[in-house]
Amino acid sequence: MSESKRVYHRFIRELRSAKPLAVLLLCVGLSFLRSSFADASEAASPSLEQINSVLDAMSLEEKIAQLFLIQPEALVNVDGVTEAGEITRSALNEFPIGGFIYMEQNLLEESQVKTMISNVQTYSMERIGLPLFISVDEEGGTVARISGRNFDVPLIGDMAQIGSSGDPKLAYETGRTIGSYLSGLGFNLDFAPVADVLDTPDHQLLLHRSFGSDPTLVASMATELLKGLRDEGIYGTLKHFPGHGAATEDTHLGYSGSKKTLEELKSCDLIPFMEGIDAGADFIMVGHLSFPNITGDELPSSLSGRIVTDLLRDELGYDGIVITDALNMGAISQNYTSAQAAVMALEAGADLILMPSNFHEAYDGVLEAVRQQRITESRIDESLRRILKIKISLP
Repeated sequence: MSESKRVYHRFIRELRSAKPLAVLLLCVGLSFLRSSFADASEAASPSLEQINSVLDAMSLEEKIAQLFLIQPEALVNVDGVTEAGEITRSALNEFPIGGFIYMEQNLLEESQVKTMISNVQTYSMERIGLPLFISVDEEGGTVARISGRNFDVPLIGDMAQIGSSGDPKLAYETGRTIGSYLSGLGFNLDFAPVADVLDTPDHQLLLHRSFGSDPTLVASMATELLKGLRDEGIYGTLKHFPGHGAATEDTHLGYSGSKKTLEELKSCDLIPFMEGIDAGADFIMVGHLSFPNITGDELPSSLSGRIVTDLLRDELGYDGIVITDALNMGAISQNYTSAQAAVMALEAGADLILMPSNFHEAYDGVLEAVRQQRITESRIDESLRRILKIKISLP
């Protein structure tokens, strides 16, 4: 992202808190910056006309399928998928989904992974003319599906170790290393880096995954790792908005909440995300932590319009892709059906739905919500435009 666009995002936030006498000057600068970065990025990004042309050719069913990023097992109803053949082709023909996320059981060795990914990309292009998002959780350290296994790639340590170095260049080089071997295998999306600030010292889930307890340090490390990934052709994902550093419980297992206020978030947890937005983050993952002192209810962040639309979109000015954390996690699956969770996530403002407990139930739920006009097709199109903006540009 250009420097002018980074400054533009800062203008957005300043405008919201500016004194009346300052607004005019800010608006003048805003207008200039908007035109300057739009001109600079025009050649690299598809035009709105290109995006709308693809969108207009899609059926409602195809549009909804593109909103889902799931494990291959959820599509083909086969356990332990390690290849992609006619069963996968047939399933993608019926449900041209947005992408796959691969886990350890799917990734055995280099040639197998390359062939599997090449095949699914071919099937997707043949079916709908769009590539799949091919994703993985490759943070390094305790969360790595490739490093440290049956692959000839460097061993990536915990992000806590990188954060303790205090050197953002090390985070950048780590991002490049991860990005290099992921792109070599055929991936294009990594659900990393963790941008959570370790606000609770004994937070076991984040103890080794977070860059540390200093929000400024976490911000610089996360943005540099993002840049390193992107320089190797991999989109990174800042997670878990708006911050899991003060979680009381593990959202994998069930409900977890934080008593933090919005002002407390702004002074700590949101800083890495704000810096990431300024640095051009293309994907942000919203977690399932509840913030009753902000939203006034117990809704998980991923299902809360107050968090996704009001805070992330409107207040922080983010217009990239919002993806939910996995919807099969306990905080969601114990309290909502797959259909309910998918519909509520879209109503909250999410663009991509990750790993519902039951993909077919979630898909049918969204389709029915549009047919019943609970969700408008224009709302679906809004998310598709963000998705297509990246997909059309993928090699």
